[in-house]
Amino acid sequence: MTAIPYRIRRSPRARNARILVDGEGVEVVVPRRFPLRDVEPLLRQKRPWIERTLRRVEAARREFPPPRLEHGGEVPYLGVRLAISVREERGRTRSRVTRLGGTLHVALGRQTLRDALESWYRRRARVEVGARLDAAVARAGTHYTTLSIRGQRTRWASCSSSGAMSFNYCLLLAPPEILDYVVEHEVAHLGRPDHSQGFWDLLASRYPEWRARERWLRRHGQALRL
Repeated sequence: MTAIPYRIRRSPRARNARILVDGEGVEVVVPRRFPLRDVEPLLRQKRPWIERTLRRVEAARREFPPPRLEHGGEVPYLGVRLAISVREERGRTRSRVTRLGGTLHVALGRQTLRDALESWYRRRARVEVGARLDAAVARAGTHYTTLSIRGQRTRWASCSSSGAMSFNYCLLLAPPEILDYVVEHEVAHLGRPDHSQGFWDLLASRYPEWRARERWLRRHGQALRL
């Protein structure tokens, strides 16, 4: 039986061991004092699920090609593919990313290309999400308190009881209608903080296409990574 490559990450916040499978591979997250000898039995137990998920990830990557982070490569951005042009400037401390038409021009300093692009996506996410969020709460007649941009591996967005909104910058790798859906989803949580039938009814009244968008995220979400 072929071994499945994986990496282990200890987390002080983890209460139990869990397995994450996405476009970056297989990661086993364990509590700080979790015995490493128990990792292999856990992987054997979950192997059928891991293999199914890896096949689904590979199918999604063929249908929705992942970013190619290199000079001459490309990255997806809200439904278009942007070419990458890199110019190394070793004397530069911070990299600069500029979009001109369909090309991202990167003056690369001491950062890696991935870090430079992630910083650019985070800045753009604040703009793209902020505009959509402001419009959505205006239509809903409600309000939020703060907006933060993060890069979680397992969550696209969240809405706290105080109205604090958090969105994953990787949503900008998806088509624009997916970002629209996630924004509407979180705005609906301002009125319905759970996932009761009342929440889904409210969401459907504001965004009737939510089922198709949710299916797309489930099918292709693992590919939305830099």
